[in-house]
Amino acid sequence: MNATNKFITNRRLLQSSILSVVGILLLAILTSIIYLTYQREQTSLEHQTTQWAKTLAQVSAPYIIENDSDSHNRLKRQLTLLISAPEISYIHVYKNIDKPRFFTGFNKSVYYPAIPDKINEISSLSTIRYQKSYLEFVVKISSNQEEQGYLYIQASLANLDNYIERMIYICVVIFMLSIIFTSLLANAIYKKINQPILMITESIQQISHNKDFSQRLAKLPLIELDILAKNINILLHRTQKHITQQDEEHQQTLNQNTKLNEKVNARTNALKESNQELLSTLEKLHQFQGQLVENEKMASLGDMVAGIAHEVNTPIGLGVTASTLMIDKLNEIKASFEDKTLKSSQLKKFLDQGEENVNIIYRNLERAAKLIRSFKKVAVDQSSSETRQFNLKELFEEVLLTLKTRIDEAQVTITIDCDDHLVVICKPGALNQIIINLIINSIIHGFEEKPNGQISIAAMFLSQQLHISYQDDGIGIAESIKPKIFDPFTTTKRGSGGSGLGLHLVYNLVTQTLNGQIDFESSVNQGTKFEITVPIASELTS
Repeated sequence: MNATNKFITNRRLLQSSILSVVGILLLAILTSIIYLTYQREQTSLEHQTTQWAKTLAQVSAPYIIENDSDSHNRLKRQLTLLISAPEISYIHVYKNIDKPRFFTGFNKSVYYPAIPDKINEISSLSTIRYQKSYLEFVVKISSNQEEQGYLYIQASLANLDNYIERMIYICVVIFMLSIIFTSLLANAIYKKINQPILMITESIQQISHNKDFSQRLAKLPLIELDILAKNINILLHRTQKHITQQDEEHQQTLNQNTKLNEKVNARTNALKESNQELLSTLEKLHQFQGQLVENEKMASLGDMVAGIAHEVNTPIGLGVTASTLMIDKLNEIKASFEDKTLKSSQLKKFLDQGEENVNIIYRNLERAAKLIRSFKKVAVDQSSSETRQFNLKELFEEVLLTLKTRIDEAQVTITIDCDDHLVVICKPGALNQIIINLIINSIIHGFEEKPNGQISIAAMFLSQQLHISYQDDGIGIAESIKPKIFDPFTTTKRGSGGSGLGLHLVYNLVTQTLNGQIDFESSVNQGTKFEITVPIASELTS
């Protein structure tokens, strides 16, 4: 009902607005007509008065020139005979001798009282001047291009005012009749259109309130509204059909839901058992992954063992060869000494060769001892998670020494840019494990089918943080695996010995063991760069 009242109010407001607009437009039109008519009549009056003034000035010129005593009376009679226009009220003729003087005049009737002369106003009346009820002006009287005098003329505005009053009255009547006609027409249209629309609105409200879509709208007198009612009836029919289908589908859905609930309950119990098994399997997988990471650590240590064994084998073999040769020479000298055939030159040669062999044995044993010390130190660091103070560059050199065989086989050149006196307090095992895995990763993946690779390792201490920059000029990392480069089991060498745990181990050591962060940049055939930042304590030793 509120919607209906609102609709009626809006319609009446629209009707009032239309009437107001029509009234304003009609009023503007009528006002314009009155104004234009007034301007036209005023211009016509000015033109007629001007023509009369010029004509009477020509008539008056001969009388002014004559110099007899009766000329002004004859001119007055002539003016009375000539002037037939009802608008002309007064005529004054002034003769100009030394100064303007009144000559004669014309008064329309006895009902018009005489007016004073206009001698003092002649100069100001050269153009038409309007007063309250008349207009007036002065024209010159000339003869043979000589100024003889002036003619003052006054025309009444009564006829013009009466005409305008009649026009205003007519326009007011037209305006009132138009407003009445427009109101009656608008009201008739309002009733003819509004009543069917109200019927449609009330019917729809009733259908919506009762939710009875079986009702239909009645036939309406207007064709357009009747077409609308028919379309609404079609919509109601389709709505009723759709609701019936929905009810049927809803009932079917309820039945299906009941069956589904029974199936879901049965499968939920089965899923609970499966989830328990999956949780157990997932726990085993986590344990297996941790074991694989530890195996990866041990694998890198095994690589170092193989490399150290190879490196140690060479100096020990040379030492054994030199010592065997020394024993042989010693036995020869001993035999010559016992046979008393020992010569001084032979003894001197033995001493020279002995000194050379002893030096060879010493150098190789020293080299083997250095290799074993480096391996022992790296192995102890990798198997320990303790924090200690150490020289960073020495740690890098020890790592390179333990990987020397692997580096030489891959024909890789490694340069280290680090202060010789940079001492840090950190976990050395984690650091050398990181460097080892990065170097092995570059050898396996970065320098595949690319000999003479270059690796640079730069380290510096700044703002209580150790910054390590590791860069190679290998084949780079493919775009497809960049987002998961640190994920476990991500490798391009699956089936060729790659476990996919190398960089995952590096990431865990940097972020979890050392509480740092690692980022990388890589482009295909442009190499790879790793930036590692670790918070540590540091000092430079002299």
